[in-house]
Amino acid sequence: MKKLPLKLEKRLQKRKDEDSFRKLLPFPRGVDFFSNDYLGFSRSEAITGNSLKIIKEFGTVNGATGSRLLSGNHPLFKKVENQLASFHNSQSALIFNSGYDANIGFFSAVLQKADIILYDEFSHASIRDGLKMSLARNYKFQHNDLGDLAQKLERLTSNKEEKEIYIVTESVFSMDGDSPDMIGLVELAEKYHANLIVDEAHATGVFGEKGQGLVQQLKLESRIFARIHTFGKAMGCHGAVILGSSDLKDYLVNFSRSLIYTTALSPHAVATISAAYRNLDREQGHLNELKKNIQHFKSEILQNNLQYIFIESDSAIQACVISGNTKVKRAALELQKQGFIVKPILSPTVPAESERLRFCIHSYNSKQEISEVLKVLSNFVANSE
Repeated sequence: MKKLPLKLEKRLQKRKDEDSFRKLLPFPRGVDFFSNDYLGFSRSEAITGNSLKIIKEFGTVNGATGSRLLSGNHPLFKKVENQLASFHNSQSALIFNSGYDANIGFFSAVLQKADIILYDEFSHASIRDGLKMSLARNYKFQHNDLGDLAQKLERLTSNKEEKEIYIVTESVFSMDGDSPDMIGLVELAEKYHANLIVDEAHATGVFGEKGQGLVQQLKLESRIFARIHTFGKAMGCHGAVILGSSDLKDYLVNFSRSLIYTTALSPHAVATISAAYRNLDREQGHLNELKKNIQHFKSEILQNNLQYIFIESDSAIQACVISGNTKVKRAALELQKQGFIVKPILSPTVPAESERLRFCIHSYNSKQEISEVLKVLSNFVANSE
């Protein structure tokens, strides 16, 4: 094999020197505090069985055979997009192959040359990559800081130049697990006639009476320009959907390159999305258990006097800041030795000195497991100070 170019070798070596070198590892055995499978849907036999029934009803096809604009627009897409639009109280829904595809497809297509978009500084990499592919001017605002956002909006809208203003945030941030003041954000967007976009990846299946997301829990869906829900977290399957007006859907079908120029999801994948949403709509037992476990985890943080190193969160993501790649990796290893699988989040994924353990809470975690994992963490912290 031809040798890797020297400049690439140096980049790899730099990762190793910083103790941030990544590897693809096998799925570990132990108590799951690391996956995004918040409701256990990925292992649900009921969802598997229902997805098979759905695909047989519509005709078994193993592959999509092409993009949705060619041969890949299986009849299931229309059925499931209508199901998603109804569940999420939206005029329309458009399925994408992944959350990453949805974000780069949306931002690269919708934002035009004279437009301005303001994004939370902690926005997901897929949002940032989509912004890089657009022609709009983009500006970041301080994390969940409406005051900073208001100042930037005031400055950027002071002239009479004709342009569209967009704001993008996440309803639950993937690395911190926290949420913005959604009501305040909507009001600010309306004050400046801005279009608000909300990525609900980590709120789907977690917030709301039936897991519809934080936007619907707050009854704000009619005031949002676009919402992105992904299915690879709590829904336990794959893909994503962009919710918005019918005109927005038509626009994306015509201009979103990550939709137009890729093979569509397989019919089986679409059937699994439908089955997962049926389960979420009809039976909230898993969601109720998840909410109880999140509250128990938060109470155990206080019980073990760990609140000073945890970021405040009401979501299934609970982040414990342990600065330094080496130290946070040691903390994760100690937990893993005790049978608890918790992953360290290293810089540069998060800023240096804000490295953390990212605990993911699930409906299937027991109260005892939650109590024990935080006791192990408490002992590590006490012995490392």
